[in-house]
Amino acid sequence: MRITRLALSAVALVVTLVGLTAGAQGRYDPAAAVVAQKEALKVLAFLDGTWRGSAWTATPDGGKHTPIQTERVGPLLDGAVRVIEGRGYDAEGKVAFNAFATVSFDPATKGYTMHSYAMGRSGDYVLTPSADGFVWEVPAGPMTIRYTATVKDGKWHEVGDRIMPGKEPVRFFEMALERIGDTDWPAGGAVPMK
Repeated sequence: MRITRLALSAVALVVTLVGLTAGAQGRYDPAAAVVAQKEALKVLAFLDGTWRGSAWTATPDGGKHTPIQTERVGPLLDGAVRVIEGRGYDAEGKVAFNAFATVSFDPATKGYTMHSYAMGRSGDYVLTPSADGFVWEVPAGPMTIRYTATVKDGKWHEVGDRIMPGKEPVRFFEMALERIGDTDWPAGGAVPMK
């Protein structure tokens, strides 16, 4: 009987402490979260629009794949999320590469995440904005794939490097794009109520 009272007292104490902790943290405010997300995503507004240029990717046989690369970027959810689509066209105009990503901000962690889909794979990756671009990384076992973008004066230059501990980075990707226009994508063309 004494063990039961002691156990009940411990459970009551835990429930009380959890309630006090939750109350001290306050209730989740979705409106405040959306405002914080929209404000945080403004740092990437310089990407909005359509882009075109050259790119190269190292191939397994030591050669280079050299598509014409395009990107289109725009806000969604009233600016709380940024959406990116990349397409690489071969010499015949066929889409040889297609990628899609969303970039979001979590007010609780103060961190940016890129959710990327490409070549049958998907994942969530940390994205770090910089004064004139951004960096995002893909962990790949002992290796890290790091993409570093610089965007200024209507030019988007991005490189991809394979980084192994104790070794020099190996560049396997590079693109040089120019901004070619505005776009209302993806928000434009929404289905109307009637």
